[in-house]
Amino acid sequence: MIIVDAVAPRTRIQIEKRELILEAALDVFSRFGFRGATIDRIAETAGMSKPNLLYYFRRKDDIYSALMHRLLDTWLQPLRELDDIGDPMTELRGYIRRKLEMSRDYPRESRLFANEILEGAPRIMPLIAGELKTLVDEKVLVIRGWMKAGKIARTDPHHLIFSIWATTQHYADFDVQVRAVLGPDKGAAGRYEDAARFLEQLFMDGLRPKD
Repeated sequence: MIIVDAVAPRTRIQIEKRELILEAALDVFSRFGFRGATIDRIAETAGMSKPNLLYYFRRKDDIYSALMHRLLDTWLQPLRELDDIGDPMTELRGYIRRKLEMSRDYPRESRLFANEILEGAPRIMPLIAGELKTLVDEKVLVIRGWMKAGKIARTDPHHLIFSIWATTQHYADFDVQVRAVLGPDKGAAGRYEDAARFLEQLFMDGLRPKD
């Protein structure tokens, strides 16, 4: 039996309005957190009335949920691209680069995710324990395969992934501190290229197979 979806497809205007709301919500949630964000503040940032916003999302929780699902999908994409067929060093170097690029290009998303985790992930635990864990476990097997084949040094794959997350996302979550310490002469392009070269050296040297 074929089940036909009874929900009518969204019009172009509806899609644009939802995108406008989610963009405004990202700005508000990343600045004020879940508790500090309000429907009124999101509507004001989106430049629309509260009743108009509530036509698309009934509750603040619904906006947050849609935002976090999208964020997690974006956040996990670089890890999905880690290919077991490719050269391990090339794959891991590319992963580090992609994570740094995300820190540079998506600082609000990084802050929002970090704030949620610091609160104990009360609203996204099913996503973390489900989709995120499944993907990490899959890539851990890939890394263990590289180790077994002698292509990279033996280490703990989980903590390798955690370390890449921590070192790359630092440049988004602590951007103000990084800029203050490096000073005004080091622009964004220079900061991230220097960080990429350092992290590549740090991880690649540590992962190179020992004689």
